Amino acid sequence: MKAIVSVIGRDTVGILSKVSGECAKHNANIIDVSQSVMKDMFTMIMMIDISELTSDFSLLSEGLSKLGNEIGMKIHVMHEDIFNSMHRI
Repeated sequence: MKAIVSVIGRDTVGILSKVSGECAKHNANIIDVSQSVMKDMFTMIMMIDISELTSDFSLLSEGLSKLGNEIGMKIHVMHEDIFNSMHRI
């Protein structure tokens, strides 16, 4: 199983490190990362493997959302099944 993580906010040092650290706490493996900085705005999309989580998916989502609030970013996690359903024609 996979999930999509999106991160948006003002660019600062250590964003990738902090987000990946929170994923590691829950044993979520990062499969792919795409990030970009446009002027001073940071955007990142990650695909993570959640098949071996050591906690409930909701705890991972809450942890990343809380981290986003702490660092002034918006972090959203969406299960791959929901992502695929939303983008299927």
